[in-house]
Amino acid sequence: MTAANPETSLPRPPAPARAWTNARILGHVLMALWIISGVSLVYYLGTNIASPFVQKYWMKYVDGFIVTLQIVSLSLLIGALLSILIAVARSSKWKIFSWPAYGYVYFFRGTPLLAQTFLIYYGAGTFRTELDAVGLWGFFRDAWYCIIFAFSLNTSAYQAEILRGAIMNVPKGQWEGAAALGISKPVTFFKVILPQALMVALRPYGNEIILMIKGSAIASIVTIYDLMGETRRAYSRSYDFQAYIWAAVAYLLIVETLRRVWDKIEARLTRHLKR
Repeated sequence: MTAANPETSLPRPPAPARAWTNARILGHVLMALWIISGVSLVYYLGTNIASPFVQKYWMKYVDGFIVTLQIVSLSLLIGALLSILIAVARSSKWKIFSWPAYGYVYFFRGTPLLAQTFLIYYGAGTFRTELDAVGLWGFFRDAWYCIIFAFSLNTSAYQAEILRGAIMNVPKGQWEGAAALGISKPVTFFKVILPQALMVALRPYGNEIILMIKGSAIASIVTIYDLMGETRRAYSRSYDFQAYIWAAVAYLLIVETLRRVWDKIEARLTRHLKR
């Protein structure tokens, strides 16, 4: 019978309690402030949901919400179609295609969307004679078309880089395998490479949609009565600050709903990768 080791037989001392460091205290204080702010906001909205302001302007907010969805949806759709061509051009070995595509992406990703909108909406008037001669002045004279045009060009640059990065993430063996089977490159791209790339690009695409929803508030500056446009008009008539509070809540609900829907879509489309 062996003697018990005195080092192993002694009880272990209790683990020391977590020290209340300055960083931990600050974290708890910020969390408490965040909770208090959230509760205060919910209480404020609950007590004002039947206020005269809401009863008078809530239908205007709904109309602005619909306009915002139309702007974002059309811009994203047109941008998605353009992004395929731009991504292919960016990936081309021919500099006659890759360099202009690079310049396009560099400009629209490197300059603010607000500046791009102003360049198109206000700058088109400088070339009114030339645009009228080719029958395009009616297009650039309308703020709605200018917003769709500006937003589509902007998001196409971002979507092109998202798509290009996703395409580069697909192993080259996919191209080689398709070539070994005698499949042409265009068919390989659209039937083999692009579907796999879209799986990789799902999350960045979701982020781009959210950024476009928030960036769509710029449309209100050029007389488009989207959600923010209706908010500014309601405030200019009532001088009630809750106009912007309700707008912020509306944008938050839109983004949160989209985020949850996009998570469901991503989980559905990538369910085969989690087995």
